[in-house]
Amino acid sequence: MNKNFWHNKNIFVTGASGFLGSWLIKELLSFGARITVIIRDYEAHSNFYQFGFDKKVNIVNGDLINFLLLSRIFNEYEIDTCFHLAAQPLVPTANRSPLSTFESNIRGTWNVLEAARKNPLKPKVVIASSDKAYGSSNNLPYTENQLLKGDYPYDVSKSCTDILAQSYYKTYKLPVTISRCGNFYGGGDTNWSRIVPGTFKSIIFNENPIIRSDGKLIRDYFFVKDVVSAYLALGEGMDDESIHGEAFNFGTETPISVIDLVNNMINISGKKNLKPEILGKNHGEILEQYLSSKKAYRVLGWSPKYSLEHGLIQSFEWYKDFFNKI
Repeated sequence: MNKNFWHNKNIFVTGASGFLGSWLIKELLSFGARITVIIRDYEAHSNFYQFGFDKKVNIVNGDLINFLLLSRIFNEYEIDTCFHLAAQPLVPTANRSPLSTFESNIRGTWNVLEAARKNPLKPKVVIASSDKAYGSSNNLPYTENQLLKGDYPYDVSKSCTDILAQSYYKTYKLPVTISRCGNFYGGGDTNWSRIVPGTFKSIIFNENPIIRSDGKLIRDYFFVKDVVSAYLALGEGMDDESIHGEAFNFGTETPISVIDLVNNMINISGKKNLKPEILGKNHGEILEQYLSSKKAYRVLGWSPKYSLEHGLIQSFEWYKDFFNKI
């Protein structure tokens, strides 16, 4: 990661008040980047506001479905690189309301890509896809040359996001790259339906953690600081045109079951009297998902720095501090 690379660059971040967006902005600001964001909703507990980033960046209020607004942002702020992170990120929410998820995740993406394509400065675009874009497969770990074939609404939205980005490169040579990450976690994620924040919340309040599934789902959990370093490595790598149009998997290559993850979190907390309550409601979720990150290691020189235990310890401290404050 080259800190000087981002100094005085004009960066556009979508999803800025979201979990990952806040951490990415924190790092970019420390490197001296000039940042513009688009904000639809005010999220009081977001790190974006807790860290005071709303006083340090250019804020445009609006929605990704407003194409003319996106075009204005790229033009007036002379954007060099866009990190397109904004999405409806929750699988259960997508299952309940697929149309709003498709609107945010698919239409929002084609608007960003088209606004970038029409801008004469030809900004670079880093697109947030997901391991969910691959769909279910018996061929694991996923590698970047596998077909994208999401089955459930969220997965389909990410398959479409990914393919749209590839199409804009192949058709228009738009400088775009694609990030496919595993499940990331860390301080600042307040979507309590997710397994890490939900479990830590239960533990802090001395309640047995709830596991919505049967506990056997296998995932690769990825600390948010490593996710940020992956996105920055991808953005920096785009000076090499050979990676334009390419997708990269990012993860730790250490998959773990949900039940083992929750038990690890209980052990870290020291509250070993707590026991997980397993609901066994697995509808609309893939059983096993984990990634090979060998391409990122080989091409970008990127590798994760945090073990699962180290990341969970840091996260637990953040959640304890969060609940103490409120």
